[in-house]
Amino acid sequence: MYTTELIYQGALRCNATHVRSGIQIETDAPIDNNGKGERFSPTDLVAAALGSCMLTVMGIEAEKHQIDLSGSSIKLTKVMGIGPRRIVALKGELQVFHSACSPEQIKLLKQTALNCPVAKSIHPDIRQEIELNFILKG
Repeated sequence: MYTTELIYQGALRCNATHVRSGIQIETDAPIDNNGKGERFSPTDLVAAALGSCMLTVMGIEAEKHQIDLSGSSIKLTKVMGIGPRRIVALKGELQVFHSACSPEQIKLLKQTALNCPVAKSIHPDIRQEIELNFILKG
């Protein structure tokens, strides 16, 4: 069974459906590549996939240790190159709000995030520059 179905809508826009749930998202070409930039671009989704994967696998690991990471967030920027047009870097800042992590748990969570499946699936020529900040919830 397919996981995703995409239909080209015209005007550089696609509609993607998550087959199992029926949830849909639209993509749009970015302004710097003939689009309207009104939706995520395909390359924006690469950055979003990296960020959501990092947060998700950290959440899985944190739950094993009864650590609350709710409110944690990541902000990402994709850097595009030319010749050929492609992502050359993903830069971001991950803010990890935690209830009480030991230094060992922080190290584990950092390694978990930086080695998430999406991070390991991105071509090694794409620089991943992610700053991780652990902040104790007050």
